Amino acid sequence: MTLDETINRRQSIRLYDGTPVSREDITTLVKCAQMAPSWKNSQTARYHVALSPDILKQARENGLLGRNVQKTEGVGALIVQSFVSHVAGHDLRGLPDNELGNGWGCYDAGAQSMLLQLKAAEMGLDTLVIGIRDADQLRRILDIPANEVITAAIAVGHRADSPNRPPRKPVEDILTIL
Repeated sequence: MTLDETINRRQSIRLYDGTPVSREDITTLVKCAQMAPSWKNSQTARYHVALSPDILKQARENGLLGRNVQKTEGVGALIVQSFVSHVAGHDLRGLPDNELGNGWGCYDAGAQSMLLQLKAAEMGLDTLVIGIRDADQLRRILDIPANEVITAAIAVGHRADSPNRPPRKPVEDILTIL
């Protein structure tokens, strides 16, 4: 599969068929995500995965909010991505290097998340990045350390349908070249 084909296959899927995702697949996804660049090679992104049926059920039912519980029915895994606070975007004393400060941890996590999603698409897996969640519940259920900032939950599984891709804005509306 070419990169263009992989990009076009990746969609946010909100209906899963219940097929399990293997520990090996999760490891492959995270290894790929690690290839993204990070602030001063700080590599602060972390991954906490609900894979066992019991933990996955707890994480979905208590850690996700509103319709996200329904949208992840039948998902094979839930990856909670975080980053270690006050490292990326900070100097050795823990002081911000620029106006973004911890924003660099989010930036680095976003780059890793995209690689993870593209690798999933290449492997025939599907994903949904979930921003509306209860970080405190996910932290408790998955034993995520207090010094990590939770950035997203990423549902991983096999799609039960193929939704139409929403249209993208014309490139002329988002691009300025001077």
